[in-house]
Amino acid sequence: MKLFYSLSLFVFFSIFASNIVRAQDNYEIQVYSSEIVEKQHTMFELHSNYTLNGTKEGQDNMFASNHLVHETIEITHGFSRWFEIGTYLFTSIGSDGRTGFAGTHIRPRFVIPKEYNLPIGISLSTEVGYQRIPFFGRHWLAEIRPIIDKKIDKYYFVINATVDLSLDKNQHDGLQFNPCFKTSYEVSKKVDLGIEYYGGLGAFKQFDPIQNQKHSIFGAIDWDFNPDWEFNAGIGYSLTSGTDKWIVKFIMGWRLPI
Repeated sequence: MKLFYSLSLFVFFSIFASNIVRAQDNYEIQVYSSEIVEKQHTMFELHSNYTLNGTKEGQDNMFASNHLVHETIEITHGFSRWFEIGTYLFTSIGSDGRTGFAGTHIRPRFVIPKEYNLPIGISLSTEVGYQRIPFFGRHWLAEIRPIIDKKIDKYYFVINATVDLSLDKNQHDGLQFNPCFKTSYEVSKKVDLGIEYYGGLGAFKQFDPIQNQKHSIFGAIDWDFNPDWEFNAGIGYSLTSGTDKWIVKFIMGWRLPI
């Protein structure tokens, strides 16, 4: 019965999101939890993503994605029990000139501390950065990401209601609403199995045609094999033609008291 409840919630949120979302870039495929890095600690993360089956030709001023590797370094420092700052370095590895530095972002994030005893976890991530065309489709991007999560027994649910905005003067595509969703089940004290959803519909002012919308589902595993380390891996499949068909991802994080 609990498994049916979990799957039912996932289907509900996936259907809801499919009407209002746009997929994330493949440099960081992750659903954020509400927790932040502990004060006076630093988290070093490596995001590795490989497109098994993607676009064969460049489009929207971007490189083709087929057989492309994305490596992203993320460094996050906790400044207080309610505030952290993260930085990103995006890189791309591929044939036909698709290798190089792709961009960099900075990400301040706020959280409502646990001592407030709210029934749900709440945090707000903001992000701004520079990107290189044709690795990305725009040079400057701003993002705001409200995060809500909840643990119920061995089940975990989280929604990221992300809104993106291009800051390029020659791109006026409006606000893009990109939420993602995750539900997982604790199979042991160290291992969770889950489903992650990422999608995209386009701008609020004019949604993309259904064939161009982006909807992907990942089967994922979270393995906390050490208190100072985090590991996430998954394989994703696109439900529409507007998204890369198959992608594999790995995230490794190391937390240090510095």
